[in-house]
Amino acid sequence: MTTKRKTKGTPDNVDVHVGQRLRIRRSLLGMSQEKLAEAIGLTFQQIQKYERGTNRVSAGRLYQFSKILGVPIAYFYEQFGEPFNQKEVAQTGLSDQDQDGFEGPGSDQEPDLMKRRETIDLVRSYYSIQDPKIRKDMLKLMKSMAQTSS
Repeated sequence: MTTKRKTKGTPDNVDVHVGQRLRIRRSLLGMSQEKLAEAIGLTFQQIQKYERGTNRVSAGRLYQFSKILGVPIAYFYEQFGEPFNQKEVAQTGLSDQDQDGFEGPGSDQEPDLMKRRETIDLVRSYYSIQDPKIRKDMLKLMKSMAQTSS
């Protein structure tokens, strides 16, 4: 019985997923690759390799990332293996009818909303509002605008 070896230069699906989750969380916090690298004692190029899934994140390094980024280790594995279904995501909105995603029909933009620059910018801006009452009011405003436009 022969075992198939992973060829060099081919990222593993788990490594790619963990790297994407790392990039998303770092971006949501407004942290640069340089700042994260400095906090861990690495170069920003190493962070890039982790985020692309080119290099595997060790258990110890994952623990460090979880502490610095303020998430449990399980965060990096959330949604792994779950198929992305654009129609299912659209139906979780406020409308009772099928909807196109934000990118519109036939668009080649990133299908995962949490990986889009627009989503990251929106979330970062929302949480930069210091007053919790104003944040809540903004959320109400956006929800009412979404209901009005559909």
